[in-house]
Amino acid sequence: MWVALISYVCGFVISFYGAGMRQGWFKAIGSKLEQVVMGSVVSALDVPKRLAEAAAQENELAALLSSSGDTFPGSGYHPENHKKWMEGLGASNLHIQQVVWPGTHDSATNSIGDPIITRPFAECQRLSIYDQLAMGCRVLDVRVQKDRHVCHGILVGYSVDVVLDDVKRFLEETTSEVVLLEVRTEYGQEDPPGFAQYLVDKLGDYLIRQDEQVFSKSIAELLPKRVICVWKPRQSPAPKPGDLLWSAGYLRDDWINTDMPKTKFDSNLSKLSQNPPAAQRRYFYRVENTATPVGDNLASLAVEPVTRRIHRFARLFISKVVAGGHGNKLQVFSTDFIDEDFVDACVGFTKARIDGVPGT
Repeated sequence: MWVALISYVCGFVISFYGAGMRQGWFKAIGSKLEQVVMGSVVSALDVPKRLAEAAAQENELAALLSSSGDTFPGSGYHPENHKKWMEGLGASNLHIQQVVWPGTHDSATNSIGDPIITRPFAECQRLSIYDQLAMGCRVLDVRVQKDRHVCHGILVGYSVDVVLDDVKRFLEETTSEVVLLEVRTEYGQEDPPGFAQYLVDKLGDYLIRQDEQVFSKSIAELLPKRVICVWKPRQSPAPKPGDLLWSAGYLRDDWINTDMPKTKFDSNLSKLSQNPPAAQRRYFYRVENTATPVGDNLASLAVEPVTRRIHRFARLFISKVVAGGHGNKLQVFSTDFIDEDFVDACVGFTKARIDGVPGT
């Protein structure tokens, strides 16, 4: 009886949470009740199988790392100052299309939800926006809801003012760092009213206008403007050419929702290879070195244990991109729980591009 009851409750939480994250709280209620009754025991009892499958995939990546290594052009480079690494490479030398942009996935989740009860299900970064930028991150992924608070699925964090104030603080403390800021309305949410104008009012002095010529320019040619802000609404009109905000098509990816590390690794390699070289694109293409809880199993609920399955293989990914002849296609590379080693890998590869090293 107790096993059945616990399984029922766990199944309900898992099924409801998973649906809520993907589709929104209220939409999930009707569609998930039947799955709770029919699938809860399977969700609870299938944990060993799911964990074994994930461990096997992680071991495959570990074996690949052991056999081939994770060196690549620029892999030994470490910037003297992470906060000002673009300045360190030279604003006149560094062109927008040359940068391998270190980014964060779900950037504004460091204070999401309740710290004990719900945060483990949605926290993808522990650092504040400012601290991420100071560490070297240059691409931010921010999701908002109607009341102008950041969110991740149904879980809510602080006001988006906190994000923009951190960005402005960072820009005020530096002179040559360019930030690619993506702000989008979260799945299942409504656009905040008047949000495009709000972004312009908050960041107007720093905003780089939507113009495809930007991709071929050096950072020095863009200064003092230093923010490319991509606004992705769900109901409101999209930004137009010449606007201070950029439309959704200028930051693309091929996201797949999986908690399996090698499945994600291989998909990232395949999808990246299908893009033209960064120097020929007039959009940013993002690869995310993340694995994601899918919410259908107790082995796939909390973010950190799931995403750690792939986290340590970021350098391996870059090395395999180069080995496959696609080094010139890598552009935006994002992660959960960003650290200096991840930033160093991106900056090192960027420097190798500036230096004209083959394979980059």
